[in-house]
Amino acid sequence: MIQIMNGDIGQINASTLTELERSILQQKQNSPVVYRYPSPDALRFELRMRSHIVGAAIALDASNAAFATFKTSKANERFWYRREDGGLQQRPDVRSSDALNDIFVNGRLYGFECATAMVVILYKAVLDTIGEEAFNIYFQNLLLYDWQYDRDLPIRIIHNKNEAYPGDVVYFANPDFNPLTPQWRGENAIVLSTDRYFGHGIGVRNGEEMILSLNRRRIPGSTTSAYLTDQINYLDFEYLRRLNPSYQARIGVRRYYLV
Repeated sequence: MIQIMNGDIGQINASTLTELERSILQQKQNSPVVYRYPSPDALRFELRMRSHIVGAAIALDASNAAFATFKTSKANERFWYRREDGGLQQRPDVRSSDALNDIFVNGRLYGFECATAMVVILYKAVLDTIGEEAFNIYFQNLLLYDWQYDRDLPIRIIHNKNEAYPGDVVYFANPDFNPLTPQWRGENAIVLSTDRYFGHGIGVRNGEEMILSLNRRRIPGSTTSAYLTDQINYLDFEYLRRLNPSYQARIGVRRYYLV
């Protein structure tokens, strides 16, 4: 159920939403969990950013960026340099927005594992939502390495897979992964729609297909199946809304602030 403190759900004009945003809105409204928002704008912002996360996941899938371990990671050297640990560090002489966008334009020059891919997707969604100017102020000196991310990209965790919505990150565990390929101990995936996911290295699949893909990478002879865990990673949308220039203009902030 959705509750809006300073307004009501009727202030959300469904005709201005995309099909995906309307679907998320309906799912949340039908949920037994109460989702509270300070205003209709806060809800609209979340819906828009969730839509952008889904779009970024689909774009990364189409970019031809490769799946790679930390030992074999790579990047376009014009925007990033590769650290000894396999992390990709933004070069100081380029804008964060340009470095990030290049992954989606020249994906064939990039290779990273699935956790890094999730952070890349979330960064891209924030960029597409708040715009280049604000993004370049708040997100500087980016490092792409596993689940490391900027302090202005707040990621929260809950454990209830029944409350996963498009734009959330879920995890498929593979308890009997082959020790020769430890990168397949599990797969982080973006929820695209009901029972539709994107996992870097596996692609766009439904839940059963994700599990079957991981099962092929088990210890030979294992009968312990991979499975979807209860963990959900999601963005703190209200925090990010405060970085949005339109929000700051509305409350009378004359310049960007760092929190």
